[in-house]
Amino acid sequence: MKPVLLEVEHLTMRFGGLIAVDDLSFAARQGEITAIIGPNGAGKTTVFNCLTGFYKPTVGRLTLHHPAGPLLLEQMEGFRIAARARVARTFQNIRLFPRMTVLENLIVAQHNVLMRASGFTLGALFGLPRYRHAEQDALERSCLWLERIGLVTRANDEAGSLPYGDQRRLEIARAMCTDPVLLCLDEPAAGLNPRESAELNQFLTGIREREKIGILLIEHDMSVVMGISDHIVVLDYGKRIASGSPGTVRRDPAVIRAYLGEPESDAVPAERT
Repeated sequence: MKPVLLEVEHLTMRFGGLIAVDDLSFAARQGEITAIIGPNGAGKTTVFNCLTGFYKPTVGRLTLHHPAGPLLLEQMEGFRIAARARVARTFQNIRLFPRMTVLENLIVAQHNVLMRASGFTLGALFGLPRYRHAEQDALERSCLWLERIGLVTRANDEAGSLPYGDQRRLEIARAMCTDPVLLCLDEPAAGLNPRESAELNQFLTGIREREKIGILLIEHDMSVVMGISDHIVVLDYGKRIASGSPGTVRRDPAVIRAYLGEPESDAVPAERT
């Protein structure tokens, strides 16, 4: 069994009288894809927002077993979660820089490394070797991901001019340029057609196999979830109602009820004529 990368323990998030996430616990493993699914309003994106520092949990511990040692994400500022803990994320709506080129979008993702190498601009101004090496590394990493998403020939085109499916893959590639240990994807298949969803499946499983990182996935497209997930956590009204392999979750009565609803057994039958 692969080592645990992320431990979520008793996560609770309240907004006034509303409980968006209610005593949630689960684990995500290194080198696996863990999906969080559930009906709209189940609390999935709130979980992501707690993990990535947009929200501070009301209650709970979020432990990332980082190569440098365990980190408590709930105690870290959002920018440190990205830079130090190396947790990257995408959003439901594409957030590329549309007027920047495809290549520039990948390079700008590496600005933290470049800024440190430049001594916060001085090294870049004087062309110091440390900065030149970091700049070359950033370019090489960007070109590598351009190849993996098949956009080498469009490197100098504006990102906003790409087809929708290409923009989705570019956004994931940009997140990967930050060298994450945990990649959080919020509905990456939203708006994709079946062919593009199948291509996304191949892309994400390729990342899992090559990079050996953990991927946390929120998704409504069950062809994606069931096709690539190693483990699935199901939420309903902020509570975990099921957890397990795709086969186990697919057959779980609680999951079926959450998605299809309870039968109205007390309904008055129609009169026969």
